[in-house]
Amino acid sequence: MAQGQRTSGAANKTSLAVAGTDFQCEVNNKAHRTADFGSNRLIVRRGDRFTVTVHFAGRGYQGAEDQISVIVETGLAPSVTSGTKAQFPLSNSLDESKWNAALVSSAGNQLSLSICSPANAKIGHYTLKLCTTQGQSTPFDLGKFILLFNPWCSDDAVFLDFENQRKEYVLNDQGLIYQGTKKLISHIAWNFGQFEDGIVDICLKLLDNSSNCLKNQEEDCSQRHDPVYISRIVAAMVNCNDDKGILQGNWGPDYSCGVPPTMWNGSITILRRWNKLGCQPVRFGQCWVFAAVACTVLRCLGIPTRPITNFNSAHDTEQNLRIDSFIDENGKISKKSKDSVWNFHCWIESWMTRPDLKPGYDGWQVIDPTPQEKSEGIYCCGPASVKAIKSGDIDQKFDSPFVFAEVNADYVSWLLCKDGSKKQIEVNHRLVGQNISTKAVGSDEREDVTHNYKYAEGSEEEREAFTKADMKNKLTQEPEKKFFLKLKAEKVNLNGADFEVSAVLSNQTSAVKNCRLILCAKTILYNGQSIQECSWKDLAKLTIRPHEEKTETLQVHYSNYGQSLTEHNQILIVALAMEYEAGELVVTRKVITLQNPDLHIKIIGEPVQYRDLTAEIYFTNPMPVNLCNGTFLVEGAGLTDEQKVPCPVQSIKPGQEVKVRVKFTPQKPGLRKLAVDFDCNKLKDVKGFKNVIVRPANK
Repeated sequence: MAQGQRTSGAANKTSLAVAGTDFQCEVNNKAHRTADFGSNRLIVRRGDRFTVTVHFAGRGYQGAEDQISVIVETGLAPSVTSGTKAQFPLSNSLDESKWNAALVSSAGNQLSLSICSPANAKIGHYTLKLCTTQGQSTPFDLGKFILLFNPWCSDDAVFLDFENQRKEYVLNDQGLIYQGTKKLISHIAWNFGQFEDGIVDICLKLLDNSSNCLKNQEEDCSQRHDPVYISRIVAAMVNCNDDKGILQGNWGPDYSCGVPPTMWNGSITILRRWNKLGCQPVRFGQCWVFAAVACTVLRCLGIPTRPITNFNSAHDTEQNLRIDSFIDENGKISKKSKDSVWNFHCWIESWMTRPDLKPGYDGWQVIDPTPQEKSEGIYCCGPASVKAIKSGDIDQKFDSPFVFAEVNADYVSWLLCKDGSKKQIEVNHRLVGQNISTKAVGSDEREDVTHNYKYAEGSEEEREAFTKADMKNKLTQEPEKKFFLKLKAEKVNLNGADFEVSAVLSNQTSAVKNCRLILCAKTILYNGQSIQECSWKDLAKLTIRPHEEKTETLQVHYSNYGQSLTEHNQILIVALAMEYEAGELVVTRKVITLQNPDLHIKIIGEPVQYRDLTAEIYFTNPMPVNLCNGTFLVEGAGLTDEQKVPCPVQSIKPGQEVKVRVKFTPQKPGLRKLAVDFDCNKLKDVKGFKNVIVRPANK
């Protein structure tokens, strides 16, 4: 029998006494689409019925003389007033709008009853109890179950209308997360693993360790019916800045006292480590790790959720919908402003109704657990309605101004003069909020969702939404330019190789332009923070004739960038042209993402559930130097827990291929992703994955 079957009470000739309970976990879990959690415990979704069989000692249930009531309780201090306790009699039919129970069958010493929860019930751990009328002062404890949100129930606040989307955004325990730059979008595989052993308990433990719960548990539990409330708690608890949260952020470049964020392949190890550490933070996370862990938690709890990547994502610290960037007369970027533009930034969207907002703002909501700015005194962001962001209606809670700026802020370039004054160079209305991406439903294709966040750049609707959101910040109008500067580079530049960037100056006037051109390359973090200059060129006297286009190149050598290149392999190129006679200024930037080599993965044998399988992983050193201390990390939800495999050789020579074999036993059928990370002394976090279709054991 399943959990709850061994509960017992004193039996006598006249009273009913419970001998055990069968929660029918396999049948109920399958009906509630929770079978992937396993069948050794009852996990159901609210707004739907489930069946329980009670075994009595002594005599069986007699409907004519026995009156039975059922009690459900959640939280440490259950109460009817807070909605965390309900007691209801056994009836002949079910009402799906409230907690109630109906008789299914009674035979001998067995009683089967169907229990239904309302679509707005609190989610979490529940205790189920049975009361009889024959002088039983203490209810019989039937056992425990877990209640989750139900996107299949039309009355649930997280109801999602399409089955393929429910499968993708609730049931899919693996996926893709997009990174790179707007011109060179890459992706990594991620194991969300929401159905893995113990994860659901850890997700509920996360709620119990929130500041809200620790301050007032009864009030906190009374709000656990609300996905708006739950998602905000999760956004705060995935980072550890204010509470006993899961992850500590670190944007590098030193990760010596923890795990570099790029090494993680999934959420499972992170959540289990946090649990094992007694709710101490796991080191370290960056935006996609925060987002992916939050996605795991919310999918586990039943809220449809998907990871989102915004390219050229603004971090507007002054809340003026403007990102100010300063450059001096020698082409050096100044840290005068705390504003920044991240080459990419990840958050999540969750699907829910928003009765707390004005009509029309239901649907996808932005939730961002990366600790950037405080919201109501804590580091969290959202949920913010995507539809409100698009319309420029930033008065809607939560944190809509910040999210609006992330995808819409104007990018303003300034020249810092030697005398301390500043001169506006240009305003770029189009730079921020590019190629907003998520994994497509049912495939590994990229879906561009930029249109959900904003109207087409430059369109009348887009400017109207910006004006609506920004009524106070006015900038100097720019004269029409006829002197242009742009940067060009090869589409693919390999990590370890030298490369060059071309600056193209274009004079579309009838006058000669005498100018100074400065080109600078520096290694950066993906959030735009500079690390080290690796190439510089200053052409003090450059003459461009009328209607002429002139090209100058900047060489960037591995010997100069290799030591300071960070884990995202990104190099910022800045070009500044200053025209002497008219004092005209033009500036442009380009982020180069150097490409790591591919990992090649080959599956040996036929993938069958519970049958041993082998993966061969091949890596070839593309670098001009030896690579030492290599390690492969292998992980796959439903395939294998994290495995760490050392490289078969201590040092990999340039051009040398190495091969490792990894054995694992698939536990779940269907489409699975085997994610691999390779790490060594001079090449960090080379990623690869292989889709594996596992056949069920009984077919």
